[in-house]
Amino acid sequence: MAAILLIEDDPLVRRGLQLALGRHGHEVRTAETGEDGLGALRESRPDLVVLDVMLPGIDGFEVCRRIRAAGEVPVIMLTARGDDFDVVGGLAAGADDYVVKPAQPTVLDARIRAVLRRGPGTDGLRVHRDLHLDTASLAVSLHGAPVPLTPTEMRLLLTLSGAPGRVFSRQQLLELVWEHDYLGDSRLVDNCVQRLRAKIEADPASPEYVQTVRGFGYRFGPL
Repeated sequence: MAAILLIEDDPLVRRGLQLALGRHGHEVRTAETGEDGLGALRESRPDLVVLDVMLPGIDGFEVCRRIRAAGEVPVIMLTARGDDFDVVGGLAAGADDYVVKPAQPTVLDARIRAVLRRGPGTDGLRVHRDLHLDTASLAVSLHGAPVPLTPTEMRLLLTLSGAPGRVFSRQQLLELVWEHDYLGDSRLVDNCVQRLRAKIEADPASPEYVQTVRGFGYRFGPL
């Protein structure tokens, strides 16, 4: 069971998702505005936030940016009709995934569980020059300093670093990291790569660890 904070201004949608996610075993708190949602986050840290884009007052993009600036709570955004503006804005703000409204509870539950599934590896400590990744405790450090990662960023790093030099296509990463077993949105991968590079690369524009293979995908720099 996960502790979920649902920030949604439509009372019917909010109540419907709260009940449905509760039936899937989650404990759901709700907020109807961005301000209320940020206040709830200060009171108690949930395992994940489900966040509507269109909110009165502070919109979902700004709420997501503030959540991301304050910590590593994963965020799934609810977007209207899959509009590019909503999707791109949500991913740029730091969302881990998105679900198109009207959100099907079974789909949302599956996405929640996929984002939170932080399975540790079995090979202990991975050392890549100054980057250390303990796959048992899921702790990452760079130059000896801890690097806080969201669950999605951690899963992406675990996947890439587990096979240094191997090129992963965006679709492969969608299946392995996001567990999207269909032709998914490659922007999820690209935005997560950008966020991960910002945390572990000395120069994100010239990455040493998470490298782009133009026309194919991404690879982790060889040992």
